[in-house]
Amino acid sequence: MIGPAPPLDAPRAPSIGAPLPPLDAPIYRRLLSLVYESLLLAAVLMAGALPFALLAQAGERIATRPLFQIYLLALAGAYFAWQWLNGGQTLPMKTWRLKLVTSEGAPLTRAHALRRLVFAIVGVAAFGAGFVWAVADRDRRFLHDRLAGTKIVKYERGRMKDDPAG
Repeated sequence: MIGPAPPLDAPRAPSIGAPLPPLDAPIYRRLLSLVYESLLLAAVLMAGALPFALLAQAGERIATRPLFQIYLLALAGAYFAWQWLNGGQTLPMKTWRLKLVTSEGAPLTRAHALRRLVFAIVGVAAFGAGFVWAVADRDRRFLHDRLAGTKIVKYERGRMKDDPAG
């Protein structure tokens, strides 16, 4: 005798050979990626500062300085948002095999990216408190990830079956 079918939304055991969900990235990998990220971001900001500096040469210093700071913040925000929304990885994240996803493991939406960006700016402005938060967090997530509903996972590219290295 066959019993009733399980409900359609019942959790299923992973099948043999099915990919496992990615693991949260260890904090040391995220911090090392952050060091690399700061070097790359400095280069992006220096290159991006040139057009502003050329255009603002004749301007009043008192007026151009806050505009310049807002411009650099917007440039950094655009850099991160573009990278997160187009693959979930910046170059340092690719190097360290990290990927930014939602808490559920899905690709980021614009709303997630914007929330993460705003919370990260606030955390950095608070003397890095958003990063220090990871020491006390149960999942070792940064505060901006916790608040934005995102997480950084360890990303291992799967090998093709016919790959000779695999």
